Amino acid sequence: MADSRIGRTQWTIHGERVVDATRRAHLSIADVELPDGVRFEQYVIRAPRSAMVAVLDGQGRLLLMRRHRLVFDRWVWELPGGYVDPGESAAACAAREVEEETGWRPGPVEPLVSFQTWAATADAENLLFLARSAEYVGPPVDINEAEEVAWVPLDRARSSVSEGEIVGAGTVIAVLELVTRRALGDL
Repeated sequence: MADSRIGRTQWTIHGERVVDATRRAHLSIADVELPDGVRFEQYVIRAPRSAMVAVLDGQGRLLLMRRHRLVFDRWVWELPGGYVDPGESAAACAAREVEEETGWRPGPVEPLVSFQTWAATADAENLLFLARSAEYVGPPVDINEAEEVAWVPLDRARSSVSEGEIVGAGTVIAVLELVTRRALGDL
């Protein structure tokens, strides 16, 4: 489905002015030109790649963390994951984050899907991985990440998406992808 052709509707960025930059996000204002010649400024957010892992066990359960998200002040269920460090592979990051945040060491991780959550405004590549097993190695190293860690049946996770208990894009996408693959016999 990838298409390398340049189309008539491609927008052009003539430059970007950084408004604020931290280790985790850069906010800039881009000078944008539309194909019809109209120019305007648009905010652009750039963030490092992040990786998450959907860890399944032999009983069809998904490893999830219940955590508070301060930006929208809600308790939600999410997959473990985090930002990819410079020089680190996304797969290594994914495995590291599972162990740090949950106390479970995942088996081999394989790519599941990649996506951009806010494609019109942000460049923040999200990489989802799948692990089909995990070994408990002890309490989570990072005590600030999760209120609860639980193995949740995949069907219950799917219901949690509809009920608003799972709202983060990465976890929603992973759950729907896993349910689809299971229905197709590809899981």
